[in-house]
Amino acid sequence: MSRIIARWGGLAAAALLAFSAAPAFAGEPDLAAMQAQLDQMKADYEARIAALEARIARDEARNGQAPADAGAPADAADAAAADPAMATAANPDETDQPPDQDSGQPVEVAANDSAAEAPSDEPVDGATAQPNAMNPGVSVVLNGNYVINSRDPARQRIPGFELGDEAGQPDRGFSLAESELTFAANVDPFFAAQLTVAFDGQGEAGVEEAFIQTTALPGGLTAKAGRFFSGVGYLNERHAHNWSFIDMPLPYRAFLGGQYGDDGVELRWIAPVDIFLEFGAEAYRGDSFPAGGAANQGAGTYTAFVHAGADINDSWSWLAGLSYLHARADGRETTDPVSGVDAFSGDTDLGIVSGVLKWAPNGNVIQSNLVLSAEYFMNREDGAFNGVATQLDRSGWYGQAVYQFMPHFSVGLRYAQLHGDEPGPLLLGTTIDPAGNPWSASALFEYDSSEFGRFRAEYTRDESDLQSADEFWLQYTVVYGPHAAHRY
Repeated sequence: MSRIIARWGGLAAAALLAFSAAPAFAGEPDLAAMQAQLDQMKADYEARIAALEARIARDEARNGQAPADAGAPADAADAAAADPAMATAANPDETDQPPDQDSGQPVEVAANDSAAEAPSDEPVDGATAQPNAMNPGVSVVLNGNYVINSRDPARQRIPGFELGDEAGQPDRGFSLAESELTFAANVDPFFAAQLTVAFDGQGEAGVEEAFIQTTALPGGLTAKAGRFFSGVGYLNERHAHNWSFIDMPLPYRAFLGGQYGDDGVELRWIAPVDIFLEFGAEAYRGDSFPAGGAANQGAGTYTAFVHAGADINDSWSWLAGLSYLHARADGRETTDPVSGVDAFSGDTDLGIVSGVLKWAPNGNVIQSNLVLSAEYFMNREDGAFNGVATQLDRSGWYGQAVYQFMPHFSVGLRYAQLHGDEPGPLLLGTTIDPAGNPWSASALFEYDSSEFGRFRAEYTRDESDLQSADEFWLQYTVVYGPHAAHRY
């Protein structure tokens, strides 16, 4: 504030000096009037400065921050803060923004991202209020597919693994893939909220995510409550339009039913260290695969995870993670196209080790970049399958690389494999009876028309079933409206 006071004090002194040097014909009465006006101006600006200091102190107390350095603000910021009218004229569209929907991990500036608008927590009068200030940011994601598959997707299975309802592949031919409508905004100085409605290929709508999230907890803490994707693994939290390939890798389909999302609560903490270090824990209702039946009085799933990452140099960075999920299934039913409906009651434990390495020359991702990622899954199911006591130890992994070799154009390769476990003589020939080690290999070509449009072609050789399959996909994705930044 000393710079502001010095600035206006200097202005007042210069003005007084100019009035003192005025021609003699100005007269004493005119000089007295000018002096009175100058005193009034000085009093007005001192009042504004006092009000600004009080507002800053209130905001710092609310956010648990230490007082800011009085000399830190830049000149333009000082002027705008001292005069609200100047601030509105300089940036009429400026509003408080909600946090990233994936907050809790570092975000990267994606080409098709922009911040969602949200109402300011400060009162405004009719002259400066924005017409859209009280409306949430609305974004739309549209996806469409054309699929050629040598095997009927409706009869696809992975011997040795039960599949959740969301683990299947899309129908052949043209189809509307999952599209999303998202509403996001700040609720008040303490909470933000988001609602994402997903439309499947048949046009049926469902609530994909609906949660509130804190924005002002101290000490690097963030809490979330509602329906949302879990933070386990590297890909699980990503919405479909942000997947590295058109579909999810085999281990996600086999162990998480595609993606694990449910109703629950989450707490994350970012440690105050030099690298990115985040810890998280979640508790869910337990209705979604691999859980089922909302066991333990509606608290059937628990997770814990830790993420760490840092820059290696200007061009390379890394992220690693460890995740654990425990789910209780109470009469979980899955449908196999051969054996029909199967039921499992018992415990599922899943561990995931994740690693990501990114390269962009001098940090410039626009010209070219490379993303290498891999995950290893360890799964144990202990309970009763179709009434027969069983314990299965299974695993899987995938590795993938996506390389943008020039602006707008990328290519990718992915390989995934699963390892089953013998279920015992009473369950031979059932869904959980493995037939070798399922695997798939995919190749991707991508063209980004702009930061808001993407077109992909993907070929997959799938050896996860008894019958081999060749799959060819074409997909378009467009995004419009304010959209939160994607995670690392």
